[in-house]
Amino acid sequence: MKVALIGASGFVGKAILKELVDRGNEVIAIARDINKIDSTDNKVTKVAADVSDTEKLVNALQGADSVVSAFNAGWTNPNLYEDTIKGAEAIQKAVKLSGVKRYIFIGGAGTLQIDGNQLVDGPDFPAEFKPGASAVRDYFNTLKQETELDWLFFSPAIEMHQGITIGRTGKYRLGKTSPVFNEEGRSVLSVEDLAIVIADELENNAHHQEQFTAAY
Repeated sequence: MKVALIGASGFVGKAILKELVDRGNEVIAIARDINKIDSTDNKVTKVAADVSDTEKLVNALQGADSVVSAFNAGWTNPNLYEDTIKGAEAIQKAVKLSGVKRYIFIGGAGTLQIDGNQLVDGPDFPAEFKPGASAVRDYFNTLKQETELDWLFFSPAIEMHQGITIGRTGKYRLGKTSPVFNEEGRSVLSVEDLAIVIADELENNAHHQEQFTAAY
C-alpha cells in the first residue's frame, strides 16, 4: 500500500509515519520542512510542499492509494482559525484533483458530542484550543458535503497529547460521534495507538464518509 501522509513532521504525523513504515507500506511523507521528517527508511519519499500550493500538492499525491492528513496550522499561529480552514480545504481540493479517492482527515476531539452537544461548545472547553477546534469543526461541516471522495474524519480521544506516555499497546475501542470513555470516565489514547487506529483503518476500510473516534 502506498499512503500519502500530509503533516508527516508533526506530533501525530510522525507516529503515523512510523506505524505505516513498520508495517511495510510505502509512504509519501509531505511537510513544509522535510528536514523535520523523522525517517531514513527507503520506503519513505519525502516531499517539501505547502498545502496552499495546489499544483505541487497534487503532484505529490499522484500514485497514492490513500491520503492521510495530519495537517496542523500551528497552535501558536495568530491566524489559526483562518489558516486551519484554508489549509484543510486546500488539501481536500488537491486530493480530488489528484484522483485519489480514499481520504482520512485527522481532526480533533472538539467535534465529538455528549448529549447532542459538541465538546467545543461546552463551558469547560479550554479557551486556548477553541480557535483551532472551532476551525476543525467548521471544516468538518464542509467535509460532510463531500460526495466524490471516500472520506473519513477521525476525532482523537479527549486526552491525546504529548503528556500521554502510555506508548504503543495495540489496544483500543472504536466509537463514532461520541467519546469513548474507560471505567474511570476518561477518554484517553496515546499517539502511538492513534497511529495503529489509522493504519488499521487503511488496511480494513471499515468506515466510509463518516466520523469515528477511538480510545481505551
